[in-house]
Amino acid sequence: MDLGVKDKVYMVAGASRGLGYGIAEALAQDGAKIVIASRDEAAITAAAVKLQAGTGAEVLAVVCDVTCAKSINNWHQATLDRFGGIDGLVVNAGGPPPGSFEAFDDDAWQSAFELTLLSAVRMIRKVLPDLRARGGGSILTLTSSSVKEPIDYLLLSNVMRSGVTSLAKSLSQQLASEDIRVNNLVPGMIETDRITGLATAAAEVAGISVEEQKQSMQALIPMGRFGQAEEFGRVGAFLLSPAASYITGATVVVDGGTMKTVW
Repeated sequence: MDLGVKDKVYMVAGASRGLGYGIAEALAQDGAKIVIASRDEAAITAAAVKLQAGTGAEVLAVVCDVTCAKSINNWHQATLDRFGGIDGLVVNAGGPPPGSFEAFDDDAWQSAFELTLLSAVRMIRKVLPDLRARGGGSILTLTSSSVKEPIDYLLLSNVMRSGVTSLAKSLSQQLASEDIRVNNLVPGMIETDRITGLATAAAEVAGISVEEQKQSMQALIPMGRFGQAEEFGRVGAFLLSPAASYITGATVVVDGGTMKTVW
C-alpha cells in the first residue's frame, strides 16, 4: 500500500531506538522526511545514519529533552529550518519508573507528569500552527496498555498515560473540522529496552532470572511471542498517513491479542 507520505515531514520523539525508531523507519521507507529526536546525542546521531542508509530518506537528528520546553522549541525550529513545514508528530517519551504507591514522593509524581503528560501538551501545542498551515495533518501519541488495563507495578504510567490518552481524544474532537487527526497507539509487549527493564525489575521482585520472567510474560500473549518494533512501526506509520484519513480519536492496540478488554 502507498501510504501517501512521500515528501511529507514527520517529527518523531524518542526515536533513537525502540518504538519511535520503528515508526520513523516505516515512514522513511515510504519516502517521508523524518526529524528524529532523543536526549542522547550519540544515540540519535547513530539512529539517523542507520535510518538514512537503510531507506535513502532525508533524515535530521536533533537532541531534545522532552521534559524541557526550550529543548522542544529548538527541535521544532530545527525542523522548520530544514524542511519548512510539518505534516505530523509522534508524541513519545520513556516511561516513568515502576513501583508501588508508597514508593513515590511528590518529586516522583512531578517528574512523571513532566516526562509523560506535560511533554505531550508541549509538543502538540508547538506543532499545531504548522499543521494548520498545511491544511491538516496528524498527531500520534504512544501510550501504554495500562490506559486500558492498569498494571499493578506501573502506577505512575497508569495515571499519566491515561491523561495523554484523554488529551488525544479531546483534541481529536476539537481539531477534526480542521482535518487534523489525533490518535493513540498502544504497544503490548514489544521487544524493546523498556520491556527488558520491566522484566528485570519484575524478576528481582519474584526472585527469578530475567529470562524466566520474559518466558512467563510471553506465556500471557496469545501469539506466544513478543512483538517487534517494526511491526508496531508499520501500524504507527499507517495512522499518521493520509491512508488513515477517516481515523481520528482512536486508540489502536498492537499487542498480539493480549488484552482482554472489548473496548
